Amino acid sequence: MNQTNNASEGTLVARLLAALRRFAAALPNRASAVLHRRPRLRLSLLIGPPMLWLGVAYLGALGALFITSLWGQDPFTGTVVREWNLDNFRLLWESEVYRKITFRTVGIAAGVTVIDILIAFPVALYMAKVASPRMRNILVIAVLTPLWASYLVKAYAWRIMLSEDGVVSDLGGLLGIDTPGYGLAAVVITLAYLWLPFMILPIYAGLERLPDSMLEASMDLGAKTGHTMRRVVLPSVFPAVIAGSIFTFSLSLGDYITVRIVGGANQMLGNVVYDNVGAANNLPFAAAVATIPVVIMLVYLAAARRTGALENV
Repeated sequence: MNQTNNASEGTLVARLLAALRRFAAALPNRASAVLHRRPRLRLSLLIGPPMLWLGVAYLGALGALFITSLWGQDPFTGTVVREWNLDNFRLLWESEVYRKITFRTVGIAAGVTVIDILIAFPVALYMAKVASPRMRNILVIAVLTPLWASYLVKAYAWRIMLSEDGVVSDLGGLLGIDTPGYGLAAVVITLAYLWLPFMILPIYAGLERLPDSMLEASMDLGAKTGHTMRRVVLPSVFPAVIAGSIFTFSLSLGDYITVRIVGGANQMLGNVVYDNVGAANNLPFAAAVATIPVVIMLVYLAAARRTGALENV
């Protein structure tokens, strides 16, 4: 009797194991079928975890920044006082020095963006519509090559070129013109060079998507080159210009290293943050200053979205 029961139990266990094996073998196929029928679920599972982590890390850092900006600092001990107040923002609003630094930072970022657009557009247009495939590949590599070099190497290279014994000064002496030296002009030149690839590549991608047939049709209808550029090329590439400007404007807005290297005695918002984190050790005020570029970029992105350019990037 016991042997019969043991045999029955053994048979039942074997059947259960076999059923589990069949279920495990069929599970990938079933999951694949479910994911195939539900592309949104597949997309959510694919990008959901990294986006969740990015959102938590990014939004968490911004939340900590805003909370810290509402704290204060003991003037005697230098310790952070965790009491809610708006003293840091009131100081930023009332102080003429910080208003000038803010306007100077926005002006430099806007100037760098405009300069990069003026340089990047003809370069990208030649790469996308004029150059041969071989030359196009060479130019793409040439645009990407500076990105492989260190930020500091490129910034200090411009410092050497802009010095009194640098190439720029020697060239200016031969031409009989004044060279920028160290200051705001040097900051704009250096930042425009540093972020130029981030403007060329989006515009190049936008122009590459523009069909040649549209340009040919415009020419066949009697439009001149300038009219074709204004009515066909520029509207088509405008979203790409907005995309590139987001990179150049935001990167210039938060930069502080270039100003310390070639800016002379001038300051930008990034330098104020750096000084208050380091020498002054005033973290609440540094966090309040750091919120200014964040707010400016939010306003800029909202304005760009109202133009409809972001939906077409």
